[in-house]
Amino acid sequence: MCISDIGVIELEEMRFWACHGCLESEKTKGNLFLVDFRGETDLRKAAASDALEDTVNYGAVYELVRQEMSVPSDLLEHVAGRIVRRIAEAFPEFIRFSVRISKRRPPVGGPVQWSRVTLSYCHPEPSLCHPEPPLCHPERSEGSVS
Repeated sequence: MCISDIGVIELEEMRFWACHGCLESEKTKGNLFLVDFRGETDLRKAAASDALEDTVNYGAVYELVRQEMSVPSDLLEHVAGRIVRRIAEAFPEFIRFSVRISKRRPPVGGPVQWSRVTLSYCHPEPSLCHPEPPLCHPERSEGSVS
């Protein structure tokens, strides 16, 4: 069996009531925001050990996102940028990840369910950000010659 070195950790639809936006009403009334996180990292050790210390603690990622969502900002781009920087600092084991913030019914002059901003991060080490694809070798039968 071949298990890829790189696995995916996701937190979908983290829900926050926050005061992000340029309008005064957005700053005082607040709105519902959803945050989605998708990160790629090496999960082989955790897959074998079943030990929390061998993976990324999802609760710690959530807490970091919660902290940043509680700081009011005019732009979703700014909030997403702060979250990306904090995750990159706190979890250098992520090879790449993305953060998507969705704002319910933004005031844009017409009916819109959600506005969304997505920012992505790629590890500064090129060999980590663009690794070679894994090679799977079929198990060799006994007596086969290399």
